[in-house]
Amino acid sequence: MARILIVDDSPTETHVLKGVLEKNGHQVDAVDNAEAGIAHTRETRPDLVLMDVVMPGMNGFQATRALSKDPDTQNIPIIIVTTKDQETDRVWGMRQGARDYITKPVDETELNNKINAVLGG
Repeated sequence: MARILIVDDSPTETHVLKGVLEKNGHQVDAVDNAEAGIAHTRETRPDLVLMDVVMPGMNGFQATRALSKDPDTQNIPIIIVTTKDQETDRVWGMRQGARDYITKPVDETELNNKINAVLGG
């Protein structure tokens, strides 16, 4: 399956997402802030990044924009996974370069469907 990077400052959310992804055969890495997410993505080139928005320091929108504008990482798809459920947030996230947007709490079926759609599976 895919190598997926989770960028989320919540250990609980990371644990839940990691469990769902590993159960479905994915290899999972996780970091707890946007800056580490950018560095890890540049270093390891995962197949997909799941990006939280609300984090200390740089937020997920900024990190998504940085990765999607970087020629070395612009082809790595990003799905924003956040509690921000307003339509304006979804539109803004997509404008920053995200390929999809899902709100927490994450529905396992919806997450798997979005991952498969983004990865062409």
